[in-house]
Amino acid sequence: MVKLKVAFIPIGRISFHLESANYSLQKSKAMFNKIFPEVVMPTELLTTTEMLNDFLISIEKPDLIILQNTTFVDSTFAAEVLHHFDSPILLWTLREPVIDGGRLRLNSLTGAFSAGNLFYNRGKKIEYVFGNPDEVGAELKILAVIKACQVCKNLQKLTIGVVGNAPPGFYFSNALDSEVQNVVGAKLEYIEVRDIINKAKLLEVQEYESYIGNAHNNIKDLDKIPKENVDKFGRLAAAYSAFVKEKGIKALASRCWPDFFVDYATPVCGVLSGLTEEGIVASCEADVYGAISMFILREFTGTAPYFGDPVSLDENKNSIIFWHCGAGACSLAHKNTGAKAGVHPNRKIGPTMEFGLKPGRVTVIRLGRKPDGTFRMFVVTGEALDEPQKFLGTSVEVKVDTDAAEIVNKAVMDGWEPHFALVYGDVKEEIKILCHLLNLEVVEY
Repeated sequence: MVKLKVAFIPIGRISFHLESANYSLQKSKAMFNKIFPEVVMPTELLTTTEMLNDFLISIEKPDLIILQNTTFVDSTFAAEVLHHFDSPILLWTLREPVIDGGRLRLNSLTGAFSAGNLFYNRGKKIEYVFGNPDEVGAELKILAVIKACQVCKNLQKLTIGVVGNAPPGFYFSNALDSEVQNVVGAKLEYIEVRDIINKAKLLEVQEYESYIGNAHNNIKDLDKIPKENVDKFGRLAAAYSAFVKEKGIKALASRCWPDFFVDYATPVCGVLSGLTEEGIVASCEADVYGAISMFILREFTGTAPYFGDPVSLDENKNSIIFWHCGAGACSLAHKNTGAKAGVHPNRKIGPTMEFGLKPGRVTVIRLGRKPDGTFRMFVVTGEALDEPQKFLGTSVEVKVDTDAAEIVNKAVMDGWEPHFALVYGDVKEEIKILCHLLNLEVVEY
């Protein structure tokens, strides 16, 4: 991960109440020392365009500029910032410190309107936050913007591995290199299924036995799977890991059926589960944009995401069940059962993953392609229910925050792909900020 460069630029005029302005500035600096100590900032309030210009030419181009109207300032300061950098901007307004019928001490809000008008007329999209540095809401918004900028930068450095191509009829899983680069900046690295299978077959025992050992430590009932299949799983895990390491891959979209069942007689599900657990998010059915969706969620939370289909609607519980054949990461399993090995529900070959997911707050997203070649983001939040496993494979029942039946109806009518990424935690606001940075339409259900 390339570290984000953030510049905090506090601007003001000496005609306002400098004691209040400097007090707010020190509070702002203390906040940054807590949430993002690496921020670059001036030693004092920038009160002239000359001071601002000197500071701007002294720093490297930031990945994010946080421009604070510590007091009212006219549009010339915002114009000076745009003259130097085209970086994303978070415009920050402070509350008026005292409302007592007397002097207007900061007039920060009017300054924000002045800057906002300049940005609008220059075609510059910005983020905005109102509040003092010791307010939780303001701190959370600033941190969310920083995180979104970091994820945006990580996407631009991302290499996505693609194993094979999508199964017949899964048109939505395929992706063009140029479109991926345009929408998020990532690049694709390809390998054919037959090539990775051949690499797996040629491995010596010492090259893959550690993968089998790790699987036994993390997955229950693996000893119930035929030894031949466990051996093939270990070989395949080692071959995938070698491909991932060689190409610097952080997200993977892999073909699964029918090749690994027909040509290798062992599914790839357990391998994809292990990669996702290790931080290399892996979607099945070669779904590239599904893998990107998983990567985004992983970057925001630092935890393993889930990849699944919406397969059932319960209007009475206001819930949707997401399911897939058996590639969920072990850490997602319900604590009462843990992660267990099983066989594929249709092909009856293992090892696959068998468990219901744990309860908790979740965010569900999908980066989807529109007919005109532009992209949009599906966003839903809810609670993963404390329910037993619903179907063979891995599954989770989500009680959504809005109307489950309406979500299903609209999502089908709106043409969303049938693969979604889910993560534990509420990162809806961070997702929306990221989409703003990437010029993606947000569709919040």
